[in-house]
Amino acid sequence: MPARRVCAFVFSSFTMATYGYNGMIIAQISDLHLRTDGHKLKGIVDSVGALDAVVRHLNALEPRPDVVLATGDLANKAHVQDYETLEAMLRTLSMAFYVIPGNHDDRAMMRDVFAKDGYFPPDGKFLHYTVEDWPVRMIALDTKADRRDGGEMCPERLAWLDARLGEQPDRPTVVFMHHPPFKTGIGFMDKQHFDGAEDFEALIRRHPQVERIVAGHLHRTISKRFGGTVASVCSSSAFQMALDLRPDVGSSFVKEPPTIPILLWRDDTGLVAHHSQLGDFGPRHPFVRDPL
Repeated sequence: MPARRVCAFVFSSFTMATYGYNGMIIAQISDLHLRTDGHKLKGIVDSVGALDAVVRHLNALEPRPDVVLATGDLANKAHVQDYETLEAMLRTLSMAFYVIPGNHDDRAMMRDVFAKDGYFPPDGKFLHYTVEDWPVRMIALDTKADRRDGGEMCPERLAWLDARLGEQPDRPTVVFMHHPPFKTGIGFMDKQHFDGAEDFEALIRRHPQVERIVAGHLHRTISKRFGGTVASVCSSSAFQMALDLRPDVGSSFVKEPPTIPILLWRDDTGLVAHHSQLGDFGPRHPFVRDPL
């Protein structure tokens, strides 16, 4: 068994023993756009500092998540030094982590830098895989398309996913990917078409064990019914797309803080989605009776 999966089982056992439930906690981060050449993203955003803040936030959560899913656009311009820095920073997480490529990423560089984690396939074009050692099964999808920013589920990838879902039809499953397979109303992002979205939705509908699909790419917190389940989008650790639902508005971004999805699985509740807002909001306060 690869070292990463052994570690995953240990953390899961710790969570169940320590916090008294039969389950797990999954956190998602996305669109890190790491740039390690000393320059800021768009001349404004310190992507290294932003990722460091996310790592510290995750490590400080109580209870801590068992797993972190990093759903693509890990580097901004796909340099080896960016992935090496990313891998070192993710190593400081106090929990297991899994990564997938986005449209900004380079598969060959990722396969090389993260090879020792043992979950990427050793050959083949696509970096998709399954994670088996937790109460919830997780399936990583590589939705990167060639020479464009939009997503894709081609017949080869659809067949792979159908086969994997068919292996364990009764096991709760989370599918994680970079591109959301639906339009959101943010016009300049919706123009980046997701090829194969209808076939992908029909496939998901045939496999009701899929509890949730989690994606990135849109740099906002978004959710939608899709294929008989829920599909959601994670905000970016670096910057957020401006929320403007007018169809012909041009692209823009804002420096809103990220919101980290926290998915709790328990036998008695199923999958429940929470969000953890990044930032310092002071200490917890006890509820007291308000004065009359």
